[in-house]
Amino acid sequence: MSKKEEIIFLLLSDLIFVNLAWIIYYGIRIESGWFLYTSPTTFLIPSIVIYFYWLVVFALSGLYEHWFVRSRFDEFTSIIKAISLGSFLLFFVIFLDDAVNNAKVISRFLILIYWALMIVLVGFGRILIRSFQISLLEKGIGLRNAVIIGTGQRAKDLYGLINKFPQLGYKFNGFIGINGKADPDSVLGNITVIPEIISEMNISEVLIALETREKDKLLDIIKFCSQEKVNLKIMPDTYEIVSGMVKTNQIYGVPLIEVMPEILPYSSKLIKRFIDIFLSFTILLLLLPFWVLVALLIKITSKGDIFYKQIRVGKNEKLFTMYKFRSMYQSAEEYGPEWAGESDPRITTIGKVLRKVYIDEIPQLINVIKNEMSLVGPRPERPHFVEILKKEIPYYYKRLSIKPGITGWAQIKHKYDYSLNDVKVKLQYDFYYIENMSLKLDFKIIINTILVILLMKGH
Repeated sequence: MSKKEEIIFLLLSDLIFVNLAWIIYYGIRIESGWFLYTSPTTFLIPSIVIYFYWLVVFALSGLYEHWFVRSRFDEFTSIIKAISLGSFLLFFVIFLDDAVNNAKVISRFLILIYWALMIVLVGFGRILIRSFQISLLEKGIGLRNAVIIGTGQRAKDLYGLINKFPQLGYKFNGFIGINGKADPDSVLGNITVIPEIISEMNISEVLIALETREKDKLLDIIKFCSQEKVNLKIMPDTYEIVSGMVKTNQIYGVPLIEVMPEILPYSSKLIKRFIDIFLSFTILLLLLPFWVLVALLIKITSKGDIFYKQIRVGKNEKLFTMYKFRSMYQSAEEYGPEWAGESDPRITTIGKVLRKVYIDEIPQLINVIKNEMSLVGPRPERPHFVEILKKEIPYYYKRLSIKPGITGWAQIKHKYDYSLNDVKVKLQYDFYYIENMSLKLDFKIIINTILVILLMKGH
């Protein structure tokens, strides 16, 4: 089933069962005579409004994202979470409406009946669709081309599991050897030709099953796969060397650890972008007089430009110009790029204050509006240091897979970068953020950043 067909089926199912839940609820609430109400409720207009309401709630909850090899239990759990959230919001609206109209309290408890109807009916419709998808996979329809990297016993065990559980959705195309010395009839090549194999055979799933003695090859494999549009998964016992880079999955008893998963749903990305734009414009416009004052102080207290411009590396290694209020003397990096140290003599008097409360970072809101940065994300680094880090850290490219941010998990958990070692330590925090991206985590980071500013704990 294609992504387009899947979304059509999901929308059709929700159209039927959301409205069916409303019909039953309306019958219980109005037609049955079991409950008192202050004024009759019309049927058609509320049904249309409520359907589009749930459409928005489900979209924002990621329930229209492309599904592949996900258990029906996980699907039903997601439905419960989304409907519970939506019902809570309805309860709040009804509570306010009752308060304004002095309605009887009993009306607001009817939301529990509606909540149960929605979970049962919408959940039933979703499980029907997922069961249909699984049946297609069992018949070999919609399978994804897959290869197994490894030729030892673990690779053979994984191959057996794939054959035993076609519901996993993998179409086995062959093994990729670590050194190319295994049986040539079943081995497509060694790890150095992974990109060519992926391209020629249209591979979308790469499964890694290494023996203990082959663990040192894992980072090389990840590196070879990094530029390809594939889903990368490994079997347990080999993930510890990429600690902080993985997300665990287990389906039909087959444990797989997903590397570089798409954590943030598309709907959440849209919300994140909206928040970025809204807060950036709000902060820049509402505090404009203060920013003008800061600019005047910078200009008066030291020679040079008000803004400091620097080339940084953004998402997918795209270069952009990052803006800051200048906090150092004009010729601070005349001998080349270097990290600012503690009590750095290059920092101006006003610059020390700006850094303490992160005001020097405010012009980066322009970068956020231009979609070069986000409010929350890994800090963008200079090309010079990126090249150094890419050579020393094989999986550094992962940090460049998302938009950089003004603040981030690493910034609130670790001190300012004073050396290359500091950057390496903060990378672990960046990887944690990338693998656990969510609006909730962003909100937590923003709150912590505000506390850092108020307590003047900046660099």
